[in-house]
Amino acid sequence: MITLKPKKGNLLIAEPSIIGDVSFNRSIVLIADHSEEGSIGFILNKPLDYTINELVLEIEADFKVYNGGPVEQDNLYFIHKVPDLIPDSIEISLGIYWGGDFNKVVELIAADILKENDIKFFLGYSGWSAFQLDDELKANSWVVTENIYKKEIIEKDYKSFWKEKMLEFGGEYSIWSNAPENPNYN
Repeated sequence: MITLKPKKGNLLIAEPSIIGDVSFNRSIVLIADHSEEGSIGFILNKPLDYTINELVLEIEADFKVYNGGPVEQDNLYFIHKVPDLIPDSIEISLGIYWGGDFNKVVELIAADILKENDIKFFLGYSGWSAFQLDDELKANSWVVTENIYKKEIIEKDYKSFWKEKMLEFGGEYSIWSNAPENPNYN
């Protein structure tokens, strides 16, 4: 499959061949930063069994928390689409922002101004050192695509996201869309 070069805002779609990798099997990663030094991203479709109020006691909302990746899983990260409400946000691209003033996030959630479809929380992130992602792309571990969803990707239904991408790619990928996540269940 022909893929794009990785850049901020693009998506990394895990190839079906990534089997047994607990973090990245069937993952869709939003690239938050990409440079000669390396890449950072967040897995969009791996919800954890936590809600934000279980991790941050000051927050009373029960927004889902996702596994952002295997790096620094004891740290909380977030992406959002409301930079006008959250100071110090860093633009990823296409109306998606990373981080910002967390105290303001807590305040906005408490005031019922910030909704779950505005923000997505992650424990950990996905990180690649210089050339590591390039090596994984050469090994056909990922397909790089544009983020056609723009900022609405925050609202995307995670349950069927990877399957939708396999069907969209067509050909041999379509077969994988209905395969069980664990091939031993076949």
